[in-house]
Amino acid sequence: MPTAVLTDHERAAVQAYLRLLHTVRATFDGTPDGPRPPVVPPSALAEAEQALAAAGLAGNEEEFFRLLHSWCPKPGGRLA
Repeated sequence: MPTAVLTDHERAAVQAYLRLLHTVRATFDGTPDGPRPPVVPPSALAEAEQALAAAGLAGNEEEFFRLLHSWCPKPGGRLA
């Protein structure tokens, strides 16, 4: 159970990161011989960067991943 409450900006940053993570996974999933997109969509990266900046977490990966782990201890977890 989390011990702290995320701010709206922190929650948005975690959610944007999880969407980015799922996008990257989807990029690399599929048949081994099937076509794959060459890059992750720039909009997914931009959303995550903007959310991190709004939460004051840009450049502070240690704090961000601490928050992420405390709220989503399982890889690919979801926030309510």
